[in-house]
Amino acid sequence: MKFLCAGRRLKYRPNITPFPNVHKYLFIIFMNQHNQEETKLTLYKRNQQLVTMVSQKIHSVLLASPGIGHLIPTIELGKRLTTHHNFDVTIFVVTTATSDSDKTKSHILQQISNLNSLDIIVTPPVDVSDKLDPNNPSLGLQIVLTMIESLPFIRSEIQSMKNPPSVLIVDIFGTAAFPMAHEAFSRHAKNHEPLSILGCEPVRFEDTLETFVAPWGPIHKRYVEVTREIIAIDGILVNTWHDLEPGATKAVIENGVLGRFVKGPVYPIGPLVRTGEPEKGGDSENLILSWLDQQPAESVIYLSFGSGGTMSKGQMRELAYGLELSQQRFIWVVRRPTEDNASATFFNIAGADGTIMVDYLPKGFLNRTKDVGLCVPMWAPQAEILKHPSTGGFLTHCGWNSVLESIHNGVPMVAWPLYAEQKMNATMLSEELGVAVKATKTVAEGGVVCREKIAEVIRKVMVDDEGVAMRVKVKEYKVSGEKALSVFGSSHESLCKMAKDCELHLHHGSEAKGRGA
Repeated sequence: MKFLCAGRRLKYRPNITPFPNVHKYLFIIFMNQHNQEETKLTLYKRNQQLVTMVSQKIHSVLLASPGIGHLIPTIELGKRLTTHHNFDVTIFVVTTATSDSDKTKSHILQQISNLNSLDIIVTPPVDVSDKLDPNNPSLGLQIVLTMIESLPFIRSEIQSMKNPPSVLIVDIFGTAAFPMAHEAFSRHAKNHEPLSILGCEPVRFEDTLETFVAPWGPIHKRYVEVTREIIAIDGILVNTWHDLEPGATKAVIENGVLGRFVKGPVYPIGPLVRTGEPEKGGDSENLILSWLDQQPAESVIYLSFGSGGTMSKGQMRELAYGLELSQQRFIWVVRRPTEDNASATFFNIAGADGTIMVDYLPKGFLNRTKDVGLCVPMWAPQAEILKHPSTGGFLTHCGWNSVLESIHNGVPMVAWPLYAEQKMNATMLSEELGVAVKATKTVAEGGVVCREKIAEVIRKVMVDDEGVAMRVKVKEYKVSGEKALSVFGSSHESLCKMAKDCELHLHHGSEAKGRGA
Protein backbone atom coordinates (compact mmCIF):
# COMPACT_ATOMS: atom_id res chain seq x y z
CA MET A 1 0.00 0.00 0.00
CA LYS A 2 1.20 3.49 -0.73
CA PHE A 3 0.96 6.71 1.17
CA LEU A 4 1.71 10.22 0.21
CA CYS A 5 3.25 11.99 3.15
CA ALA A 6 4.14 15.61 3.19
CA GLY A 7 7.53 16.46 4.55
CA ARG A 8 6.96 20.02 3.75
CA ARG A 9 3.96 22.18 3.88
CA LEU A 10 0.80 21.93 1.91
CA LYS A 11 0.65 24.98 -0.22
CA TYR A 12 -1.78 27.12 1.57
CA ARG A 13 -3.59 30.01 0.20
CA PRO A 14 -6.42 29.09 -1.98
CA ASN A 15 -4.41 30.57 -4.84
CA ILE A 16 -1.56 28.11 -4.35
CA THR A 17 -1.60 24.52 -5.41
CA PRO A 18 -1.05 22.14 -2.52
CA PHE A 19 1.34 20.11 -4.63
CA PRO A 20 4.16 22.21 -6.16
CA ASN A 21 5.66 22.91 -2.75
CA VAL A 22 8.42 20.38 -3.11
CA HIS A 23 9.60 20.41 0.49
CA LYS A 24 6.24 19.78 2.09
CA TYR A 25 5.36 16.34 0.86
CA LEU A 26 6.61 12.87 1.62
CA PHE A 27 5.38 9.64 0.12
CA ILE A 28 4.44 6.86 2.48
CA ILE A 29 4.46 3.32 1.26
CA PHE A 30 2.96 0.49 3.26
CA MET A 31 5.20 -2.46 2.46
CA ASN A 32 3.10 -5.32 1.10
CA GLN A 33 3.99 -8.03 3.56
CA HIS A 34 1.62 -10.67 2.25
CA ASN A 35 3.13 -10.85 -1.25
CA GLN A 36 6.40 -10.24 -3.02
CA GLU A 37 5.36 -7.44 -5.34
CA GLU A 38 7.87 -4.69 -5.78
CA THR A 39 6.60 -1.20 -5.10
CA LYS A 40 6.45 1.30 -7.94
CA LEU A 41 9.35 3.18 -6.40
CA THR A 42 11.48 0.08 -7.08
CA LEU A 43 13.37 0.58 -3.85
CA TYR A 44 13.62 -3.13 -3.19
CA LYS A 45 11.83 -6.46 -3.41
CA ARG A 46 10.84 -8.07 -0.19
CA ASN A 47 10.89 -11.77 0.61
CA GLN A 48 10.73 -11.88 4.34
CA GLN A 49 8.83 -13.21 7.29
CA LEU A 50 5.66 -11.26 7.93
CA VAL A 51 4.90 -9.29 11.04
CA THR A 52 2.43 -11.48 12.86
CA MET A 53 1.77 -9.49 15.98
CA VAL A 54 0.00 -6.14 15.80
CA SER A 55 1.49 -5.37 19.20
CA GLN A 56 5.00 -5.45 17.69
CA LYS A 57 6.50 -2.04 17.10
CA ILE A 58 5.97 -0.59 13.65
CA HIS A 59 9.30 -0.03 11.91
CA SER A 60 9.25 2.94 9.56
CA VAL A 61 12.03 3.94 7.16
CA LEU A 62 12.24 7.65 6.29
CA LEU A 63 14.29 8.83 3.32
CA ALA A 64 15.53 12.45 3.30
CA SER A 65 16.87 13.92 0.08
CA PRO A 66 19.92 16.25 0.02
CA GLY A 67 19.54 19.65 1.64
CA ILE A 68 18.99 20.70 5.24
CA GLY A 69 15.55 22.01 4.27
CA HIS A 70 14.53 18.45 3.38
CA LEU A 71 16.27 16.88 6.35
CA ILE A 72 14.80 18.93 9.21
CA PRO A 73 11.10 17.99 8.76
CA THR A 74 12.09 14.36 8.19
CA ILE A 75 13.98 14.33 11.49
CA GLU A 76 11.11 16.05 13.30
CA LEU A 77 8.61 13.54 11.91
CA GLY A 78 10.87 10.67 12.98
CA LYS A 79 11.11 12.09 16.49
CA ARG A 80 7.33 12.39 16.76
CA LEU A 81 6.75 8.87 15.48
CA THR A 82 9.14 7.45 18.09
CA THR A 83 8.16 9.55 21.09
CA HIS A 84 4.39 9.81 20.55
CA HIS A 85 3.48 6.69 18.58
CA ASN A 86 6.03 4.08 19.70
CA PHE A 87 7.47 3.51 16.21
CA ASP A 88 10.95 2.24 15.46
CA VAL A 89 12.36 4.68 12.91
CA THR A 90 15.35 4.50 10.57
CA ILE A 91 16.24 7.65 8.65
CA PHE A 92 18.40 7.52 5.54
CA VAL A 93 20.19 10.84 4.96
CA VAL A 94 21.19 11.11 1.31
CA THR A 95 24.40 13.07 0.74
CA THR A 96 26.24 14.42 -2.27
CA ALA A 97 29.90 14.60 -3.20
CA THR A 98 29.90 18.29 -2.21
CA SER A 99 28.22 17.87 1.16
CA ASP A 100 29.95 17.12 4.42
CA SER A 101 28.40 13.81 5.44
CA ASP A 102 30.34 13.52 8.71
CA LYS A 103 29.25 16.99 9.78
CA THR A 104 25.65 16.27 8.81
CA LYS A 105 25.66 13.01 10.75
CA SER A 106 27.20 14.63 13.83
CA HIS A 107 24.64 17.44 13.81
CA ILE A 108 21.71 15.06 13.53
CA LEU A 109 22.97 12.58 16.10
CA GLN A 110 23.19 15.40 18.63
CA GLN A 111 19.45 16.00 18.21
CA ILE A 112 18.39 12.38 18.60
CA SER A 113 21.03 10.91 20.89
CA ASN A 114 18.45 10.23 23.60
CA LEU A 115 16.02 8.41 21.30
CA ASN A 116 16.77 4.69 21.35
CA SER A 117 14.14 3.89 18.73
CA LEU A 118 15.53 6.23 16.06
CA ASP A 119 18.53 5.34 13.89
CA ILE A 120 20.34 7.46 11.32
CA ILE A 121 22.06 6.03 8.24
CA VAL A 122 24.05 8.52 6.17
CA THR A 123 24.42 7.30 2.60
CA PRO A 124 27.82 7.41 0.88
CA PRO A 125 28.14 10.69 -1.05
CA VAL A 126 27.57 10.43 -4.80
CA ASP A 127 28.76 12.67 -7.61
CA VAL A 128 26.34 13.24 -10.50
CA SER A 129 28.12 16.24 -12.04
CA ASP A 130 28.94 14.24 -15.18
CA LYS A 131 25.20 13.76 -15.80
CA LEU A 132 24.36 17.48 -15.63
CA ASP A 133 24.54 20.21 -18.23
CA PRO A 134 27.64 22.22 -17.13
CA ASN A 135 26.03 25.39 -18.47
CA ASN A 136 22.73 24.84 -16.68
CA PRO A 137 23.13 22.44 -13.73
CA SER A 138 19.50 22.18 -12.64
CA LEU A 139 19.20 21.92 -8.86
CA GLY A 140 16.09 19.77 -9.07
CA LEU A 141 17.68 17.36 -11.54
CA GLN A 142 20.80 17.14 -9.39
CA ILE A 143 18.73 16.12 -6.36
CA VAL A 144 16.71 13.56 -8.32
CA LEU A 145 19.83 12.00 -9.86
CA THR A 146 21.50 11.89 -6.45
CA MET A 147 18.50 10.03 -5.05
CA ILE A 148 18.55 7.54 -7.93
CA GLU A 149 22.28 6.89 -7.55
CA SER A 150 21.82 6.32 -3.80
CA LEU A 151 19.08 3.70 -4.18
CA PRO A 152 21.39 0.64 -4.49
CA PHE A 153 22.94 1.41 -1.09
CA ILE A 154 19.54 2.07 0.49
CA ARG A 155 18.11 -1.12 -1.02
CA SER A 156 21.01 -3.17 0.34
CA GLU A 157 20.70 -1.66 3.81
CA ILE A 158 16.97 -2.31 3.99
CA GLN A 159 17.33 -5.91 2.80
CA SER A 160 19.88 -6.58 5.54
CA MET A 161 17.72 -5.22 8.38
CA LYS A 162 16.83 -7.79 11.04
CA ASN A 163 13.56 -5.96 11.64
CA PRO A 164 12.35 -5.17 8.11
CA PRO A 165 10.30 -1.97 7.79
CA SER A 166 6.57 -2.03 7.25
CA VAL A 167 6.29 1.64 6.32
CA LEU A 168 8.46 3.66 3.95
CA ILE A 169 8.28 7.46 3.97
CA VAL A 170 10.05 9.24 1.14
CA ASP A 171 10.28 12.98 0.69
CA ILE A 172 9.14 14.50 -2.56
CA PHE A 173 12.44 14.07 -4.38
CA GLY A 174 12.26 10.36 -3.75
CA THR A 175 10.04 10.26 -6.78
CA ALA A 176 10.75 13.76 -8.14
CA ALA A 177 8.01 16.32 -7.53
CA PHE A 178 4.34 16.97 -8.05
CA PRO A 179 2.98 17.71 -11.51
CA MET A 180 -0.21 19.03 -13.01
CA ALA A 181 -1.82 18.30 -16.35
CA HIS A 182 0.50 18.70 -19.36
CA GLU A 183 -1.84 20.95 -21.29
CA ALA A 184 -2.29 23.25 -18.34
CA PHE A 185 1.48 23.39 -17.99
CA SER A 186 1.83 24.34 -21.63
CA ARG A 187 -0.66 27.19 -21.41
CA HIS A 188 0.96 28.27 -18.16
CA ALA A 189 4.45 28.27 -19.66
CA LYS A 190 3.73 29.53 -23.18
CA ASN A 191 0.93 32.00 -22.58
CA HIS A 192 1.70 32.86 -18.95
CA GLU A 193 -1.84 31.88 -18.01
CA PRO A 194 -2.50 31.20 -14.33
CA LEU A 195 -2.25 27.52 -13.42
CA SER A 196 -5.68 26.36 -12.29
CA ILE A 197 -5.92 24.04 -9.29
CA LEU A 198 -9.20 22.47 -8.26
CA GLY A 199 -10.50 24.01 -5.06
CA CYS A 200 -7.76 26.66 -5.03
CA GLU A 201 -7.12 29.97 -6.67
CA PRO A 202 -4.85 29.82 -9.74
CA VAL A 203 -1.08 30.08 -9.38
CA ARG A 204 0.21 33.20 -11.07
CA PHE A 205 2.97 32.72 -13.63
CA GLU A 206 5.35 35.02 -11.75
CA ASP A 207 4.97 32.83 -8.65
CA THR A 208 5.41 29.49 -10.37
CA LEU A 209 8.10 26.84 -10.06
CA GLU A 210 10.99 26.98 -12.51
CA THR A 211 9.96 23.55 -13.79
CA PHE A 212 6.57 24.93 -14.82
CA VAL A 213 8.15 27.86 -16.66
CA ALA A 214 9.74 25.50 -19.19
CA PRO A 215 7.88 22.21 -18.76
CA TRP A 216 9.61 20.12 -21.41
CA GLY A 217 12.87 19.02 -19.82
CA PRO A 218 13.81 15.83 -17.92
CA ILE A 219 12.52 17.12 -14.58
CA HIS A 220 9.10 17.88 -16.06
CA LYS A 221 9.00 14.43 -17.63
CA ARG A 222 9.55 12.93 -14.20
CA TYR A 223 6.83 15.16 -12.77
CA VAL A 224 4.38 13.67 -15.25
CA GLU A 225 5.48 10.13 -14.39
CA VAL A 226 4.97 10.81 -10.70
CA THR A 227 1.47 12.11 -11.38
CA ARG A 228 0.49 8.75 -12.73
CA GLU A 229 1.88 7.05 -9.62
CA ILE A 230 0.14 9.32 -7.11
CA ILE A 231 -3.31 7.88 -7.74
CA ALA A 232 -2.15 4.64 -6.07
CA ILE A 233 -0.87 6.38 -2.95
CA ASP A 234 -2.36 5.19 0.36
CA GLY A 235 -2.26 8.55 2.09
CA ILE A 236 -0.63 11.97 2.38
CA LEU A 237 1.16 13.57 5.31
CA VAL A 238 1.44 17.34 5.06
CA ASN A 239 3.64 19.62 7.16
CA THR A 240 0.95 22.19 7.83
CA TRP A 241 -2.16 22.50 9.94
CA HIS A 242 -5.74 23.25 9.07
CA ASP A 243 -6.01 26.70 10.61
CA LEU A 244 -2.93 27.91 8.71
CA GLU A 245 -4.10 26.69 5.30
CA PRO A 246 -7.83 25.96 5.48
CA GLY A 247 -8.45 26.31 1.75
CA ALA A 248 -5.63 24.04 0.62
CA THR A 249 -6.17 21.38 3.29
CA LYS A 250 -9.87 21.31 2.48
CA ALA A 251 -9.09 20.94 -1.22
CA VAL A 252 -6.83 17.91 -0.81
CA ILE A 253 -9.04 16.24 1.79
CA GLU A 254 -12.47 16.51 0.23
CA ASN A 255 -13.44 13.82 -2.26
CA GLY A 256 -15.20 16.32 -4.48
CA VAL A 257 -12.05 18.36 -5.05
CA LEU A 258 -8.38 17.29 -5.18
CA GLY A 259 -8.98 14.55 -2.64
CA ARG A 260 -10.77 12.40 -5.21
CA PHE A 261 -7.52 11.91 -7.15
CA VAL A 262 -5.72 10.19 -4.27
CA LYS A 263 -6.87 6.83 -2.96
CA GLY A 264 -5.92 7.36 0.68
CA PRO A 265 -6.59 10.02 3.32
CA VAL A 266 -4.67 13.26 3.86
CA TYR A 267 -3.05 13.87 7.26
CA PRO A 268 -2.08 17.50 8.09
CA ILE A 269 0.50 16.95 10.86
CA GLY A 270 2.41 20.25 11.14
CA PRO A 271 4.10 22.33 12.16
CA LEU A 272 7.17 20.07 12.23
CA VAL A 273 9.96 22.47 13.19
CA ARG A 274 13.22 22.39 15.06
CA THR A 275 12.88 24.23 18.36
CA GLY A 276 15.75 26.19 19.87
CA GLU A 277 18.07 24.21 22.10
CA PRO A 278 17.90 25.19 25.80
CA GLU A 279 21.68 25.07 26.18
CA LYS A 280 23.99 27.43 24.34
CA GLY A 281 26.33 25.95 21.76
CA GLY A 282 29.83 26.79 20.56
CA ASP A 283 31.71 30.08 20.70
CA SER A 284 30.08 31.54 17.59
CA GLU A 285 26.59 30.67 18.78
CA ASN A 286 27.27 32.00 22.25
CA LEU A 287 28.54 35.27 20.79
CA ILE A 288 25.37 35.76 18.74
CA LEU A 289 22.97 34.91 21.57
CA SER A 290 24.94 37.00 24.08
CA TRP A 291 24.72 39.95 21.71
CA LEU A 292 20.97 39.42 21.42
CA ASP A 293 20.70 39.38 25.22
CA GLN A 294 21.87 43.01 25.22
CA GLN A 295 19.29 44.28 22.71
CA PRO A 296 15.78 45.62 23.43
CA ALA A 297 12.79 43.36 22.95
CA GLU A 298 11.73 42.76 19.32
CA SER A 299 14.31 45.26 18.04
CA VAL A 300 16.50 43.02 15.86
CA ILE A 301 15.77 41.82 12.33
CA TYR A 302 17.38 38.52 11.37
CA LEU A 303 18.45 38.08 7.73
CA SER A 304 19.10 34.63 6.28
CA PHE A 305 18.48 33.06 2.89
CA GLY A 306 18.38 29.44 3.99
CA SER A 307 20.87 26.64 3.68
CA GLY A 308 21.45 27.20 -0.03
CA GLY A 309 20.46 30.76 -0.92
CA THR A 310 22.90 33.27 -2.38
CA MET A 311 22.66 36.52 -4.33
CA SER A 312 24.69 38.59 -6.77
CA LYS A 313 27.36 41.02 -5.62
CA GLY A 314 25.26 43.95 -6.79
CA GLN A 315 22.23 42.73 -4.83
CA MET A 316 24.35 42.12 -1.74
CA ARG A 317 25.61 45.69 -1.84
CA GLU A 318 22.05 47.01 -2.15
CA LEU A 319 21.01 44.86 0.82
CA ALA A 320 23.87 46.22 2.91
CA TYR A 321 23.03 49.83 2.07
CA GLY A 322 19.35 49.12 2.67
CA LEU A 323 20.12 47.83 6.14
CA GLU A 324 21.98 51.03 6.92
CA LEU A 325 19.13 53.17 5.61
CA SER A 326 16.60 51.26 7.72
CA GLN A 327 18.47 52.20 10.92
CA GLN A 328 17.47 48.91 12.52
CA ARG A 329 19.49 46.45 14.57
CA PHE A 330 20.27 43.28 12.62
CA ILE A 331 21.92 39.87 12.42
CA TRP A 332 22.84 38.98 8.84
CA VAL A 333 24.03 35.54 7.72
CA VAL A 334 26.39 36.51 4.90
CA ARG A 335 27.56 34.24 2.10
CA ARG A 336 29.92 34.93 -0.75
CA PRO A 337 27.93 36.36 -3.68
CA THR A 338 27.37 34.35 -6.84
CA GLU A 339 26.06 35.48 -10.19
CA ASP A 340 23.02 33.84 -11.82
CA ASN A 341 22.66 30.99 -9.29
CA ALA A 342 20.41 31.71 -6.30
CA SER A 343 20.87 28.17 -4.92
CA ALA A 344 24.68 28.06 -5.19
CA THR A 345 25.30 26.78 -1.65
CA PHE A 346 22.41 24.32 -1.47
CA PHE A 347 24.67 21.26 -1.38
CA ASN A 348 27.59 22.79 0.48
CA ILE A 349 26.94 25.47 3.08
CA ALA A 350 30.41 25.04 4.55
CA GLY A 351 32.35 25.63 1.36
CA ALA A 352 32.95 29.39 1.51
CA ASP A 353 35.51 31.37 3.44
CA GLY A 354 33.60 33.63 5.78
CA THR A 355 36.70 35.53 6.91
CA ILE A 356 36.78 37.78 3.84
CA MET A 357 33.32 39.34 4.01
CA VAL A 358 34.99 42.73 3.73
CA ASP A 359 35.87 41.86 0.12
CA TYR A 360 32.28 41.79 -1.06
CA LEU A 361 30.45 44.12 1.33
CA PRO A 362 30.49 47.90 0.76
CA LYS A 363 33.64 49.62 1.93
CA GLY A 364 33.38 50.55 5.60
CA PHE A 365 30.03 48.76 6.10
CA LEU A 366 31.20 46.45 8.87
CA ASN A 367 32.81 49.33 10.77
CA ARG A 368 29.81 51.65 10.34
CA THR A 369 27.35 49.05 11.61
CA LYS A 370 29.41 47.38 14.34
CA ASP A 371 27.31 48.97 17.10
CA VAL A 372 23.93 47.95 15.68
CA GLY A 373 24.47 44.69 13.85
CA LEU A 374 26.29 41.40 13.45
CA CYS A 375 27.43 39.92 10.14
CA VAL A 376 27.82 36.16 10.58
CA PRO A 377 29.65 34.10 7.93
CA MET A 378 27.70 31.23 6.36
CA TRP A 379 25.61 29.89 9.25
CA ALA A 380 23.79 30.98 12.42
CA PRO A 381 21.63 29.14 14.99
CA GLN A 382 18.35 30.14 13.35
CA ALA A 383 15.91 28.42 15.68
CA GLU A 384 17.60 29.95 18.71
CA ILE A 385 17.72 33.42 17.13
CA LEU A 386 14.05 33.38 16.15
CA LYS A 387 13.11 32.16 19.62
CA HIS A 388 15.02 35.00 21.31
CA PRO A 389 12.79 37.81 22.67
CA SER A 390 15.02 40.48 21.08
CA THR A 391 14.23 39.24 17.57
CA GLY A 392 11.41 41.24 16.01
CA GLY A 393 11.58 40.40 12.31
CA PHE A 394 12.95 37.88 9.81
CA LEU A 395 14.08 38.70 6.28
CA THR A 396 13.78 35.26 4.72
CA HIS A 397 13.99 33.43 1.40
CA CYS A 398 10.64 31.80 2.32
CA GLY A 399 11.81 28.22 2.43
CA TRP A 400 9.08 26.33 4.21
CA ASN A 401 11.19 25.33 7.21
CA SER A 402 12.14 28.97 7.76
CA VAL A 403 8.52 30.06 7.35
CA LEU A 404 7.31 27.53 9.92
CA GLU A 405 10.11 28.42 12.36
CA SER A 406 9.22 32.10 12.08
CA ILE A 407 5.52 31.45 12.65
CA HIS A 408 6.34 29.01 15.47
CA ASN A 409 8.16 31.85 17.24
CA GLY A 410 5.66 34.60 16.39
CA VAL A 411 8.07 36.60 14.20
CA PRO A 412 6.75 38.60 11.18
CA MET A 413 8.69 38.41 7.93
CA VAL A 414 10.13 40.27 4.98
CA ALA A 415 9.56 37.80 2.14
CA TRP A 416 12.49 37.63 -0.30
CA PRO A 417 12.04 34.46 -2.41
CA LEU A 418 14.94 33.09 -4.47
CA TYR A 419 14.08 29.79 -6.14
CA ALA A 420 11.85 26.68 -6.18
CA GLU A 421 8.41 27.22 -4.62
CA GLN A 422 9.53 30.19 -2.51
CA LYS A 423 7.70 32.76 -4.66
CA MET A 424 4.43 30.96 -3.97
CA ASN A 425 5.24 30.89 -0.27
CA ALA A 426 6.00 34.63 -0.31
CA THR A 427 2.68 35.42 -1.98
CA MET A 428 0.82 33.29 0.54
CA LEU A 429 2.53 34.94 3.50
CA SER A 430 2.03 38.50 2.29
CA GLU A 431 -1.35 38.35 0.53
CA GLU A 432 -3.23 35.57 2.32
CA LEU A 433 -1.89 35.30 5.86
CA GLY A 434 -0.83 38.92 6.30
CA VAL A 435 2.31 38.01 8.26
CA ALA A 436 4.89 39.30 5.78
CA VAL A 437 5.68 42.09 3.37
CA LYS A 438 7.26 41.14 0.05
CA ALA A 439 10.53 42.57 -1.29
CA THR A 440 10.13 42.87 -5.05
CA LYS A 441 12.68 43.25 -7.82
CA THR A 442 12.09 45.76 -10.59
CA VAL A 443 13.37 45.91 -14.16
CA ALA A 444 14.03 49.63 -13.75
CA GLU A 445 16.50 48.84 -10.97
CA GLY A 446 18.37 46.25 -13.03
CA GLY A 447 16.46 43.25 -11.70
CA VAL A 448 17.47 43.79 -8.06
CA VAL A 449 15.67 44.99 -4.96
CA CYS A 450 16.96 48.53 -4.49
CA ARG A 451 18.28 49.85 -1.18
CA GLU A 452 15.39 52.28 -0.69
CA LYS A 453 12.86 49.47 -1.10
CA ILE A 454 14.84 47.26 1.29
CA ALA A 455 14.87 49.96 3.94
CA GLU A 456 11.15 50.52 3.40
CA VAL A 457 10.09 46.87 3.86
CA ILE A 458 12.36 46.39 6.86
CA ARG A 459 10.88 49.43 8.59
CA LYS A 460 7.36 48.25 7.72
CA VAL A 461 7.96 45.08 9.69
CA MET A 462 10.00 46.55 12.52
CA VAL A 463 8.51 49.97 13.35
CA ASP A 464 5.47 50.86 11.21
CA ASP A 465 1.83 50.23 12.08
CA GLU A 466 1.69 47.59 9.34
CA GLY A 467 4.36 45.64 11.23
CA VAL A 468 2.34 45.85 14.44
CA ALA A 469 -0.62 44.25 12.66
CA MET A 470 1.59 41.53 11.17
CA ARG A 471 3.02 40.79 14.60
CA VAL A 472 -0.46 40.28 16.03
CA LYS A 473 -1.44 37.94 13.19
CA VAL A 474 1.70 35.83 13.28
CA LYS A 475 1.35 35.35 17.02
CA GLU A 476 -2.21 34.15 16.47
CA TYR A 477 -0.89 31.55 14.01
CA LYS A 478 1.81 30.64 16.53
CA VAL A 479 -0.87 29.83 19.10
CA SER A 480 -2.95 27.91 16.57
CA GLY A 481 0.09 25.82 15.60
CA GLU A 482 0.78 24.99 19.23
CA LYS A 483 -2.86 23.96 19.69
CA ALA A 484 -2.71 21.78 16.58
CA LEU A 485 0.24 19.84 18.00
CA SER A 486 -1.17 19.53 21.50
CA VAL A 487 -3.01 16.45 22.72
CA PHE A 488 -6.41 16.38 21.02
CA GLY A 489 -5.20 19.07 18.61
CA SER A 490 -5.91 18.62 14.90
CA SER A 491 -2.35 17.68 13.87
CA HIS A 492 -1.83 15.42 16.88
CA GLU A 493 -5.06 13.59 16.13
CA SER A 494 -4.16 13.38 12.45
CA LEU A 495 -0.81 11.72 13.18
CA CYS A 496 -2.53 9.37 15.65
CA LYS A 497 -4.92 8.37 12.88
CA MET A 498 -2.00 7.70 10.53
CA ALA A 499 -0.32 5.52 13.18
CA LYS A 500 -3.57 3.63 13.70
CA ASP A 501 -3.91 3.10 9.95
CA CYS A 502 -0.39 1.62 9.92
CA GLU A 503 -1.37 -0.79 12.69
CA LEU A 504 -4.51 -1.81 10.80
CA HIS A 505 -2.49 -2.45 7.68
CA LEU A 506 -0.12 -4.72 9.60
CA HIS A 507 -3.10 -6.50 11.11
CA HIS A 508 -4.68 -7.07 7.70
CA GLY A 509 -1.35 -8.30 6.36
CA SER A 510 -1.06 -10.81 9.19
CA GLU A 511 -4.61 -12.02 8.57
CA ALA A 512 -3.87 -12.43 4.87
CA LYS A 513 -0.85 -14.59 5.66
CA GLY A 514 -2.90 -16.65 8.09
CA ARG A 515 -5.36 -17.35 5.30
CA GLY A 516 -2.50 -18.44 3.09
CA ALA A 517 -2.70 -15.41 0.78
